[in-house]
Amino acid sequence: MISKRWYVGLALVLVALSFVTYLLHYLIFEDLHHILIYAVGDLAFVFIEVLLVTLIIHELLQRRERAAKMGKLNMVIGAFYSEIGLSLIRMINEMQCEPEVVCRDVKVKKDWTHEDFARTVEGLRIRKGVVKLEPIGLQRMKDYLSQRRDFLLRLMENPNLLEHERFTELLLAVFHLTDELMERRSFDSLPQTDLAHLGGDAQRAYAQLIVEWMFYLEYLQRTYPYLFSLAIRENPLDADASPIVT
Repeated sequence: MISKRWYVGLALVLVALSFVTYLLHYLIFEDLHHILIYAVGDLAFVFIEVLLVTLIIHELLQRRERAAKMGKLNMVIGAFYSEIGLSLIRMINEMQCEPEVVCRDVKVKKDWTHEDFARTVEGLRIRKGVVKLEPIGLQRMKDYLSQRRDFLLRLMENPNLLEHERFTELLLAVFHLTDELMERRSFDSLPQTDLAHLGGDAQRAYAQLIVEWMFYLEYLQRTYPYLFSLAIRENPLDADASPIVT
């Protein structure tokens, strides 16, 4: 309320100053015709000024600001995959990489184009996998994620995440999987219904992990080729990937 009153007060002061200035001009020069010519001309230019400042310049500045925010956010995404994402993908791969399930066949090349990445993303989005969970794998995943829960919480506190809906949804899926696992003291005697529920949570997180990983790889290819080189050599979706340069 105070802010609105301040704006109204400022507007009235500016209008009053404009009126006083025009009145002073008339008292000194007594030329109303001259005043009206310039007043109408200035009023006509206001609409062009709004177009230039509000619609064009403001949009350009917003785009630049969004690009800067996305650059910072991609640094956060890189930290997430280094700390959690890549290992979690590998864990889930081990639970579903059976002969009839294809999950490590994405071999990203250095010369990939945007169309290559887009085609791969679409293929990953429609890929249906089934995560078959066992007590040993569940306990391992629980231990891994629970040790990094604080890291996930710090990521969720990042205000720049509001600019990246996909990554926000990914974090929520991983965070939910972490909470589900931490709520179970033991995995030795879980019924099949609960195992299927946990498998669904793991598959939800996995599907978003691998798609966002492709977007991140494309970003690295455009901006940081040396980081991209290492990323494709440790690609968890490539059965032949190796950090060793050959």
